[in-house]
Amino acid sequence: MTETEINTVIFVDDDADVRRANTQTLKLADFEVRAFEGAEAALRNIDASFAGVVVTDMRMPMVDGNDLFLRLQEIDSDIPVIFITGHGDIAEAVETMRAGAYDFIAKPFPAERLVVTVKRALEKRALVLENRRLRSAADIASSGELVIGESPAIVALRATVRQIADADVDVLIEGETGVGKELLARALHMQGARRGRPFVVLNCEAIPEAMAETELFGHEAGVVSGALRRRAGRVEAAESGTLFLDDIDAASPALQTRLTRVIEDREITPVGATEPRHVRFRAVASVRPDLAALVEAGSFRRDLFYRLNVVRMRVPPLRERRGDIPLLFAHFLAESARKFRRSAPNMSDAVRRRLLEHDWPGNVRELQHFAERVVLGLDDKPMRAGAGVETPSLPQRVEQFEENIIRDALALTAGDVRKTLEYLQIPRKTLYDKLKRFRLDINSFRQGGF
Repeated sequence: MTETEINTVIFVDDDADVRRANTQTLKLADFEVRAFEGAEAALRNIDASFAGVVVTDMRMPMVDGNDLFLRLQEIDSDIPVIFITGHGDIAEAVETMRAGAYDFIAKPFPAERLVVTVKRALEKRALVLENRRLRSAADIASSGELVIGESPAIVALRATVRQIADADVDVLIEGETGVGKELLARALHMQGARRGRPFVVLNCEAIPEAMAETELFGHEAGVVSGALRRRAGRVEAAESGTLFLDDIDAASPALQTRLTRVIEDREITPVGATEPRHVRFRAVASVRPDLAALVEAGSFRRDLFYRLNVVRMRVPPLRERRGDIPLLFAHFLAESARKFRRSAPNMSDAVRRRLLEHDWPGNVRELQHFAERVVLGLDDKPMRAGAGVETPSLPQRVEQFEENIIRDALALTAGDVRKTLEYLQIPRKTLYDKLKRFRLDINSFRQGGF
């Protein structure tokens, strides 16, 4: 999956020495940094498409950090804002987090604390921008494009569809179960002159042998018991349109024989009729991989294979086009929301990891069912509506801040318990209780690690 690439940090502080030191810290961590003395200059470089985060001091002349935050909220409430505060400003910083700020860092702080916080904020911003891009792309896909994706293989398939949509050639579509072979066949039908004519699906695996003749060719009135009217078969129903032969590799030998004759002659003889009837249609057949091996093994008719294999198109499985997964998921999410009359949630970080890590053996069909479960709230990792990411609650954030303060103190004192107690002004038992709760190993700080 290709995430939105963002790496920009706007750093705002009226103190030149602070700007210089923190700019150097962030640049050494490979961030692109733009430093500003005041909020007004920073705001001129930010719009709703800003691909980055803002780090600002809380106390500044003219426009302070809180006013800058409010102005940023008007531009885009999803821009992560990180405050640098003195210990006396912590209560105010907590209030800004309640209003939507990303985090705050109390002075003094080790460089690692700033780098880690900025990195996490950039990940959040990337996810928000990715959600927006996917929603936009899904809207375009929902406008009528059936073959969805941006991978080279899918782009090439769409180009082939446009090239042969009006051509009078039969087509063989190859691919694993669930990759969307029928959708590709429908795209061929809808993008050509046949779009106003029937698209008839014939499930070759499901036709009982006893009913094959009437199912394919129909019958005259009175020939079949109880049938007072003539009935057209599937082939005749596809007149001037498309006959989609689904899973033709699973057709019985007798059905293969009948289909070979129909595709070669374009003629049918309904049950009870005395004369054949000419039919015009395009045949599009779907097969699972290795049809050629079935031909060599003798389980699929060679002459039928050659008649269908005029144009051969292969739909790749999802594992070969993982970059298309988020776009397809966004499309199915919107489609499922309309189907179930619910709001489409944004993609959470947990669901994004599922999309990245799962192998999707059921391909597009499995992905579609996953989107339906998410919309219905049935998945065990539901997505949150709103900003597009799962955000910790305020108590969780305050606890995280407390842990970071203790980490910072241990780092500053190199794990010296006495100095840490003096710095934090807490009893020894309280310190050890919190070390246990946050699973902090004091020895690692004595060794210089974070």
